[in-house]
Amino acid sequence: MRLPLPLLLVGLALVAGASGIGGKGAMIGGGAALLAQLAAVALLKPGMDAPQRSFLARWYGGMAIRTLTLAGVVAAAITHPDELPPLAMTLGFLGVLLPLLFLETWFLK
Repeated sequence: MRLPLPLLLVGLALVAGASGIGGKGAMIGGGAALLAQLAAVALLKPGMDAPQRSFLARWYGGMAIRTLTLAGVVAAAITHPDELPPLAMTLGFLGVLLPLLFLETWFLK
């Protein structure tokens, strides 16, 4: 499967914006969100025309990827608060992931 280029470009722009506002922590959180979204879309896209059971399994898998990535970002921020500011990392993650989630249907066409 090829990489969804519009998703990558919009995501990189969001990561750049987050890093400009929140610094290194926001860039790391935003980068993690972009990778999670890319993985979730790659998992869901082949199942778009599949039966409902298969589609929902892939959709839940994508949500699990995003949730586990958020847990990893929070864990990294909590265990290394001096190098990775927790607030900047989590806001960078959410600041990138939420717009990409709202645009997900556009990327899946």
